[in-house]
Amino acid sequence: KLCEGIINILEKDTKTSCQVACLEALRILSRDKKVLVPVTTKRNMQILMRLAKLDTVEDPLERVSEFPVIVEALKCLCNIIFNSAVAQKLSLELNLAAMLCKLLEKCRDQQSVDDIKCFDLRLLFLLSLLHTDIRSQLRQELQGVQVLTQALESSLSVRWTEEYKAAEDRDRPPLSLQETDCAIEALKALFNVTLDSWNVHSKNESHQFRYMAAILRHCLLTTGPTEDKTEELH
Repeated sequence: KLCEGIINILEKDTKTSCQVACLEALRILSRDKKVLVPVTTKRNMQILMRLAKLDTVEDPLERVSEFPVIVEALKCLCNIIFNSAVAQKLSLELNLAAMLCKLLEKCRDQQSVDDIKCFDLRLLFLLSLLHTDIRSQLRQELQGVQVLTQALESSLSVRWTEEYKAAEDRDRPPLSLQETDCAIEALKALFNVTLDSWNVHSKNESHQFRYMAAILRHCLLTTGPTEDKTEELH
């Protein structure tokens, strides 16, 4: 009943602070599989997707005041999808992966969106891990390798000297914690999406994988904010 009450409040146009508080409560509750049954309906998933800006594909991310709501909604979706097979199936029906890729593209070259980008990537990682059909959809229909590689490139701030050679800057400062976390989530999602990519058939795929290999090499030469984070990144 508590989850249903929270969802009913979130469906209304309430203040941002109220939305964030409700989403934080729902995120904590969604760690328990037993309370997820009333949440995992198509209607409720759509409410959370709307709050995460996953239903307004064309709208840019302009209102910074809404960013905390987007982040909390993405966190809730991460917990719900991880803990619910029903939610995983609904994700395919609701075309969630495609909307996450669109949101990721809107994050490109935007300021103050690292948290949104990070949890978008985490959700793509979970979907590609838990649902083989979504993994195939990402690879074949949504250009997932390209989208995720670009997200990794952006997180690592790669500069190019040649087509497949990134600039080596020994004096560059370590990545921030947010940049490192985004890069790690992108790497995890890329692993899932490319898991079955043993045979590269087209010229475009060949280019994409050479491009990715150059970024991965750059990643190995990059340090994070701490020794532990650098080890996790590598």
